[in-house]
Amino acid sequence: MNDKDLMEGLLLTEKGVCDLYMHGSIESTPGNVRQTFSKALNQALGIQDTLYEQMAKKGWYSEKQVEQQQIEQVKQKFSNQN
Repeated sequence: MNDKDLMEGLLLTEKGVCDLYMHGSIESTPGNVRQTFSKALNQALGIQDTLYEQMAKKGWYSEKQVEQQQIEQVKQKFSNQN
C-alpha cells in the first residue's frame, strides 16, 4: 500500500465518520447529546479538510472546474422541482 492509497482510505473513513456524526446530531433529542455529536462532527470535518488539503498538495485529489453554464443548468433543474 502506497501513501496515496493510505490517504484515500483515511479520507474515505473520515467522510464516513462525518456522516455518522451528522446523523447523530440530527436524530438526538437531548441538547447535551446533540451538542456532543455536533462538536464531534465539526472536529471530524476539520480532519477531513486537512486530509483533502494534503492530498491536493500532492496532486492526488484535485478540484474540477465547472463552467457557469453547468451550474445554471443544475440550479434550474432543482428550482423547477418545487
